Amino acid sequence: MTDREIHLPVAAQSSIDGIAEITQHAESEGYVRAWMPETWGRDGVTTLTTLAERTDRIELGTSIANVFSRSPALLGQTAATLQEVSNGRFRLGIGPSGPAVIEGWHGESFDRPLRRTREYVEIIERVVAGEGLEYDGDIYSLSGFRLRFDPPETPPPIDVAGMGPKSVELAGRFADGWHATTFTPDGLRERLGDLRRGAELGDRSPDDIRVSLSLPCCVLEDGDRARELAAQHLAFYVGAMGTYYRKSLARQGYETEANEIAARWASGDQAAAIALIEDELLDELAVAGTPERAREQLQTFTEIKGLDAVALAFPRGASPADIDATVTAMATDN
Repeated sequence: MTDREIHLPVAAQSSIDGIAEITQHAESEGYVRAWMPETWGRDGVTTLTTLAERTDRIELGTSIANVFSRSPALLGQTAATLQEVSNGRFRLGIGPSGPAVIEGWHGESFDRPLRRTREYVEIIERVVAGEGLEYDGDIYSLSGFRLRFDPPETPPPIDVAGMGPKSVELAGRFADGWHATTFTPDGLRERLGDLRRGAELGDRSPDDIRVSLSLPCCVLEDGDRARELAAQHLAFYVGAMGTYYRKSLARQGYETEANEIAARWASGDQAAAIALIEDELLDELAVAGTPERAREQLQTFTEIKGLDAVALAFPRGASPADIDATVTAMATDN
């Protein structure tokens, strides 16, 4: 059975208490894990520490912590500490993010993202295991230190986010899991082939690599409003968040639509960009509408062989009430 997870809102919430309430609600509804994104809102570490203190069972993770704004050793320390404060419920999701955030927000050069991600995985694995940090990579050369407290009895797994063939292959070769986002069912199946190839290169079994899909989701009795919110969300990512989402959508057979959405958004005509997310494309990329319709849509994704979890991602424009309704409607028992 495919696990049901949530991807906490990327949009600013009124308070950290609101984020905690969403997570507590998901826990009460039986969701397996809550993923915390980190963009230019609240930082993931402080938020996840708060969530660990205010929940009991639901697992927690970053999706994603980028590999530019913190050193790999610091991310290793952070992962070990979050594993401690959550009593073994933490999973570290990392990835390059994209130039828009890394250069525009952090002021770092978006240089060699794949090589950097690989070295982060290798270094973090050594840190959380309590090993002496002797590492000579292309980007990082480290020596002389090890974690200054007892490492976690169970090291937190390390997942990698990726959208393109090479980044997904990297996850299959080196990571404990892959975070997928903005995929059609057929697009996801194609990338799962890259994951399997990476696993073969790493002499690993694909069954040992956990795959979680972040799936835009809005489920309301007012199905038209739910679909509008989901379309707005997708248009923003394709149009405003650099080239990664646009290129990923193009690779999945929607090159014309992806380019037109980006062009309309760049020209300031956001309404036209949103209108280009027509019903067929929306149903390929999201779960949105009335509860009955959404549950049927979700099954299209949960039946994909090799997908271990679906993380419901709430649209940027969703209100707390919209999020609450979606969590309830899409709980496993409903």
